[in-house]
Amino acid sequence: MTQTPFVSKAASASVSLHYDGPPQDFRFLLLPKATMLAVAAAIEPLRIANQLTKTQLYTWHTMTENGAPVTCSNGLRITPDQALAPLPPEAMGFVCAGVEPEKSYSPAVLAWLRREYRHGSALGGICTGAFALARAGLLEERRFTLHWENQPGFAEAFPNLTPTPNIYELDGRITTCGGGNTAIDMMLALIEKQHGPKLAIVVADMCIHMRSGRQSPQRSARSVAIGSRNPALIKAIELMEAELEEPLTNDDLCDRLGISRRQLERLFKRYLDQGPMAFYLNLRIERAFIFLNETNMTVAEIAAATGFANTSHLSRQFRARYGASPHSFRKAWS
Repeated sequence: MTQTPFVSKAASASVSLHYDGPPQDFRFLLLPKATMLAVAAAIEPLRIANQLTKTQLYTWHTMTENGAPVTCSNGLRITPDQALAPLPPEAMGFVCAGVEPEKSYSPAVLAWLRREYRHGSALGGICTGAFALARAGLLEERRFTLHWENQPGFAEAFPNLTPTPNIYELDGRITTCGGGNTAIDMMLALIEKQHGPKLAIVVADMCIHMRSGRQSPQRSARSVAIGSRNPALIKAIELMEAELEEPLTNDDLCDRLGISRRQLERLFKRYLDQGPMAFYLNLRIERAFIFLNETNMTVAEIAAATGFANTSHLSRQFRARYGASPHSFRKAWS
């Protein structure tokens, strides 16, 4: 849990993930008038994935052609980390463009793209980055996409290339998206491909983002309950959240809901794939996690506030979930 510039302190949620490999490095080449929303939407899922796992799964850096600040489409200026340079081994480079895409790239940028692709690098385009990729000759016989507003102009400039209507495309060493929030969907797909659906689901939830396109929407447990429109399930979760200090039993819940224990267990299994008491325990541990991060409460106070008999009971459950005791966890981030 060593803190680095790429691993920020988590505020609440956490995902247990064992990964000993090197981080996946991303380099974002910012062209003039790049869309800032799309750039941020591509980077934030990487940051959140690191935060959730407390592991440096990803690193990211920004580039401009000469290392000078670039003015985005909204008029704000971004100072990059570096000038255009060869990609490190296994790194992935994205061209980030926006308005007036045909005017945003230079011969040096095109030469860089061709050289990196020839050397085996994976490349991508965000928003209208596909213009530069196409001009560099990298999109022939590839599935790709770009912002819908710019597709007619793209068709005029490149009549032999046809973008797909999808919000993102992953085709071998070429990855593209339509800009805006679709960059989140693209990055979630890459996260899922490398580290599995569980992490991608929680990252999407932390982004408060409903996954779109070719991927099924992913939702939090509360969202699943609301989406189910089952009043008993929704009420059960509300009761649990309101009674963390003195947890209710299965019988208590059934009495308040007016349903049988079998019905209660069936509801949780059907919609949340776990029993009600397992869900309740996770809810209490997650609340303890939040208290450790966001308050100065002692571990004993947190144990009492989340319905654990004593600090030892909380510590055992917390360690099983997060891999460290509450004291060790708090010390690591202090």
